Amino acid sequence: MAAFDTLDDLADGQRVLVRLDLNSPVEDGEVQDNRRFSRHAGTVAELVERDFAVALLAHQGRPGRDTFVSLDQHADILAAHLDHPVEFVADTYGEDALAAIDDLDGGDVLLLENTRMCEEELPEEEPEVKAETEFVRTLAPAFDAYVNDAYSAAHRSHASLVGFPLVMDAYAGRVMETEYEANTAIAAREFDGQVTMVVGGTKATDVIDVMSHLGEKVDDFLLGGIAGELFLRAAGYPVGFDLDPEADLYDSQWEANHDLIEEMLDERGDQITLATDLAYEDPDGERAEVAVEAVDEKDVSFLDVGTDTAEGYADVVRESEAVFVKGALGVFEDERFSVGTVTVLEAIAETDCFSVVGGGDTSRAVEMYGMSEEEFGHVSIAGGAYIRALTGADLVGVEVLERAAAR
Repeated sequence: MAAFDTLDDLADGQRVLVRLDLNSPVEDGEVQDNRRFSRHAGTVAELVERDFAVALLAHQGRPGRDTFVSLDQHADILAAHLDHPVEFVADTYGEDALAAIDDLDGGDVLLLENTRMCEEELPEEEPEVKAETEFVRTLAPAFDAYVNDAYSAAHRSHASLVGFPLVMDAYAGRVMETEYEANTAIAAREFDGQVTMVVGGTKATDVIDVMSHLGEKVDDFLLGGIAGELFLRAAGYPVGFDLDPEADLYDSQWEANHDLIEEMLDERGDQITLATDLAYEDPDGERAEVAVEAVDEKDVSFLDVGTDTAEGYADVVRESEAVFVKGALGVFEDERFSVGTVTVLEAIAETDCFSVVGGGDTSRAVEMYGMSEEEFGHVSIAGGAYIRALTGADLVGVEVLERAAAR
């Protein structure tokens, strides 16, 4: 357990500054609703019920990108999830923001403007530096306490995440609390039975680091995605390289990781299960499959593990006490190539095991294919922070909460 304080330690009815992570896809200028709103709405609803006056901080996109927009739409989406008004002010810590904060009564909710529109927010600097920014020094005196609910951004040393806990009482929100507990469980908990990790996605370097770090904790790694092909390449099969050099999905990651991959196969090969068949798109646009042993040369892009592999992985899951998922086994957004990801997720859902599903878009497959989050131990909304938790790396946003509690 982390040594931070939570909402259970915070007296009701105070004026609180709450950091959420509402960063969302933006399509044609329209902010898209997603599970981050519903998750954080739970924390905000509790604060409203306990008569807190609530001001919210959040970020959206990065300067120079199409997703870098105001949070005015976020206020409306969050209000719909809360079934409670969320006021918005197009200011973060200037006179308009301070006036709006001053007007807050118990049960009111105010969303301040995009933190990344503040010059002092983004540069990665030590918490002590962020604590001295005008941003932090101006807002902090207006509140009784600070709550960080943005676990998915906890690996970022930005002012709104790490500055406030150094200058005021600071607490973890419910999303921060539950994400931290679930995502560190693989390192912190002891399991009597088999521990399985499903490894996929496009960021092979990330998951290879995870595999290297968790080798003593995991009994069986089930591989797919880019990492799966790279391990097959290391095992001597003619896959795991780019057909189009412009794509650069495989070759650079192979160059960066092949020594470690070969070392893991040599030393821990009995813990690593590779695909026995792969799926691709045939000339008619249909899903086709080929046994790995039958691949003489790679002349098509492989978009999923094959059906036999998926069913074999599902069998392993059903025998496991704990299952952690990092990355999809195929391009599940295309239903033709969802077999691997969905078969394994459905096996997890029907098995009475401790489970954490996380990593970028993977958790989207749960909703996309009609499964319920309640069927899993935890469906994480974190990407980079989840990776860091799995590799045992420190999360600066958590560290400063622990420092605040120690004070």
